[in-house]
Amino acid sequence: MSRRFLLSYLLVALLLAACSPVGAPAASSAPATDAPPALRRIDLGVGFIPSVQFANFYVAIAKGYYAEEGLDVALEYGFENDYIKLVGLNERQFMVGSGDQVVIGRAQGLPVRYVMNWFTRYPVVVMAKPESGIRGPADLAGRTVGLPGPFGANYVAFRGILEAGGLTEADVKMESIGFTQAAALSQGTVDAAVDYAANGPVVLRFDGQEVNVFGLDDYLAMPSNGLVTNEATLAAEPELVRKMIRASLRGVAYTLANPDEAFAIALEFVPEARGDNEAINRAVFDATLDFWRTPPGARPGATDLADWQAAAEFMARIGLVDTVVPADQLFTNDYLP
Repeated sequence: MSRRFLLSYLLVALLLAACSPVGAPAASSAPATDAPPALRRIDLGVGFIPSVQFANFYVAIAKGYYAEEGLDVALEYGFENDYIKLVGLNERQFMVGSGDQVVIGRAQGLPVRYVMNWFTRYPVVVMAKPESGIRGPADLAGRTVGLPGPFGANYVAFRGILEAGGLTEADVKMESIGFTQAAALSQGTVDAAVDYAANGPVVLRFDGQEVNVFGLDDYLAMPSNGLVTNEATLAAEPELVRKMIRASLRGVAYTLANPDEAFAIALEFVPEARGDNEAINRAVFDATLDFWRTPPGARPGATDLADWQAAAEFMARIGLVDTVVPADQLFTNDYLP
């Protein structure tokens, strides 16, 4: 694979960061369906662009899991901080969002609640070349670290990783580099970069470059991406919430059990991932699967009160919210199958 292709790929694929600057939600680009009138239309806001990293939702649509629940689900592609407002105002009933955005939404008075875990580990990491000597958070002192900017999941993870190393932003040189983390690291314009584990590190290794990687999840259990709804929907239509959760979890389970078929289904929804792009997209897909696996003994889709309490305290501690949001207002496991 040429370096030019890698850089072009990154400019597109890395926009998938779930927390992004404010922008207008995009229309769904899922294949058109001739859904029977009896099916209820649900527009589900997800990440910025179509990607194989949403394979489980594509599977749930293609295999008819949502239809079996009486739902016609279409994915919308936009920005997470836009969707958290739309869900909070009940202009959308569901979205895929990260735990930190739920904390921010609640702190702003939005009645959002997290109801189903999808990513069982926080997927953002710091990556650095082995020769840099950067192997853990404390090694970032005095180094130049690139990330898209002071916003979103990358920034939240960066602050947590700094804290784990006993550092603050004043101890490093933070560079806002947009979604060019892998290119910047490869070209040596930064000493380390903050990126999603299934994006930058995968692309660099695919290009034959080794990287050291350590993530927020090594130091702080922050609830990551999952299904988010609002209090109005929970109160008025609890069975609708259960239906969305059941079908979505079936999509995850089928994807993990049948990765080859699931990847093929994803390519139907993301045709631009075919051809010359297919091998790198398969590498990204394979790397993503590990973040969806439920730990042994855990309940699929569930999150833990202690993790939400730690997340709420952390978000207040680093100044992203003004107060510690009560953890029991952030999530519920009551609608899981």
